[in-house]
Amino acid sequence: MKVQQKSGLAIVLIVVGLALAVVTKTGAQGTSQQEDIIRGAILYDNWFAALGVDAPPGDMPIWSRQSTNTRSGPDTWRCVECHGWDYRGAQGAYASGSHYTGFPDVMLLTRQMTEADIVAHLKGAKDPAHDFSPYLDETSMRQLAAFLKRGLIDDSLYIDAVSLKVIGGDVDHGQRLYQSVCAACHGEDGTKIVFRSEGVNEYLGTVAARDPWRFLHRTRFGVAGTEMPVGATLGWLPSDGRDVLAYAQTLPTGLEETSPAPASEGAEPAQQIGGPATNWWTGILTGLGSFLGALGYAILFIGGFALVGFVVVTILRRRK
Repeated sequence: MKVQQKSGLAIVLIVVGLALAVVTKTGAQGTSQQEDIIRGAILYDNWFAALGVDAPPGDMPIWSRQSTNTRSGPDTWRCVECHGWDYRGAQGAYASGSHYTGFPDVMLLTRQMTEADIVAHLKGAKDPAHDFSPYLDETSMRQLAAFLKRGLIDDSLYIDAVSLKVIGGDVDHGQRLYQSVCAACHGEDGTKIVFRSEGVNEYLGTVAARDPWRFLHRTRFGVAGTEMPVGATLGWLPSDGRDVLAYAQTLPTGLEETSPAPASEGAEPAQQIGGPATNWWTGILTGLGSFLGALGYAILFIGGFALVGFVVVTILRRRK
């Protein structure tokens, strides 16, 4: 009897141990997959900054196939400069303007590809000019592929393409998240950190207003070389990022137009000279003054004309 009890207990312990092992392994895999996606998103933003290396010299070889985006050097090597912060390339926010290149929509392109296919494409299998293997190691290419396959979010659900305003955001919820996570570094009004983008100073509110897709990408995944909190590791849903963006769009941008200062309350208006008569007496005087003024000008004109004629006649008589 005791032997049977011991055997039963051993079986239970084995089953529990196997279950715990499966749960632990699944959790570890989930964490690893999330870490790969986050790392891949940072590589998509700026892979050479993420790796702590210099950008390759010159322009990326494929860059010469377009002539509308005049940037050069390091920018041409960044995935985001070709395919956009919304991942839609020529079909999205970069369909026009100074960032337009005509390069494809990676959200659509990767839909029919496996992660292995994406890695092969990064190695130049489909286009030798798109070969990143001299610069990215296998792990980095696998992480970038993980992001492109499993980490892309269609932000057209959250951002109006014309006004750039958030669609259906909860500003109050966004404010609570912002104050609990973001305000410590960016300040209550988002102006504590000044960004420098293409020669222009920007606040957090500026980025939210002018480039909401960049705001959402970096809020979710972070920025290379910084220790900012990452929404993906905080457990934020896409709707949470949308709400923080909605609140950030209420913050100062540095682009606000200042209206002229109002006149001091109770100040006397300046006295106006001239203008219409205010009663019948001043009207008579005004009319009389106008008549006498016109008469005076006429007399002066006739007198001057007569004087000239007199001088001419006098000169002619003397010549005789």
